[in-house]
Amino acid sequence: MKKIFAKLVLFSCCFSAFAQNPFQTSDWITDGVFTQGVEGPAVDKAGNLYAVNYQQQGTIGKVIGKGQVQTLLTLDKGSIGNGIRFDAQGNMYIADYVNHNVLKVPVTALASGKDVSTHVAVFAHNNDMNQPNDLAIMDNGILFASDPNWSNNTGKLWRIDTHGNTLLLEDEMGTTNGIAVSPNNKTLYVNESVQRRVWRYDLDEKGNVSNKQLLIRFFDHGLDGMRTDELGNLYIARYGAGSVAIVSPNGKLLREVKLTGKHPTNVAFGGAGGKTVFVTMQKRGAIEMFRTNIDLMQR
Repeated sequence: MKKIFAKLVLFSCCFSAFAQNPFQTSDWITDGVFTQGVEGPAVDKAGNLYAVNYQQQGTIGKVIGKGQVQTLLTLDKGSIGNGIRFDAQGNMYIADYVNHNVLKVPVTALASGKDVSTHVAVFAHNNDMNQPNDLAIMDNGILFASDPNWSNNTGKLWRIDTHGNTLLLEDEMGTTNGIAVSPNNKTLYVNESVQRRVWRYDLDEKGNVSNKQLLIRFFDHGLDGMRTDELGNLYIARYGAGSVAIVSPNGKLLREVKLTGKHPTNVAFGGAGGKTVFVTMQKRGAIEMFRTNIDLMQR
């Protein structure tokens, strides 16, 4: 408990300098610490940030503070992670795009911090997956996976239940990439990188989707990972544009936050009040960050 408290104090102190300057970006992890495959940022209940491909491909890095990273685990059998999500219990799920898997790391292994690599298990597998890319999760533990086929500019959408059973929800979409569930668990968002579209679906408690509608379309650059804030606004990594687009639940572009790098791959919320946005940067092998302010977006 003392360690967690000290860690949160450290994070709060570091973030306080940015609280007065919302939407101003800075480096949390500098260039070259991660590989150019840096992706999948996710924050656990204790405030630790995780991202894939720390120092080498096939690893997961644990970011314990500004400029401070340590190896959490190394995947075996050639697996390489992409998206990461945590369930309500604190178990970690990793999209393994090489071996068509979603991997699971139990919270007990994460808490002990010992031999974590040996506790990684295949939670879901389907040979019909192209390469599971990013993950979203409902409060009840139901997962969704985007599944792009980059060579054909197409993609699939999968649902994975709490037992690891996979169900293809939609085929022959555009290049599916970023995916997110709204805070009230009633909406699923999926974007298509090449086609630059973001779709929204109605979502029920069993993870069934319906009423697909176009939320917003962009006319330049790509779309990558995305998350929702506490009000349901989408924060979308705009690959090539060097920005994070903030879009309301009704499809209004509220703001674009300019980044130092041009190739953001994904975003995650953490820090004081959950209002710090961490952005993984592909070409830099770095992680940028900024504080968000919902009030300012409404002006």
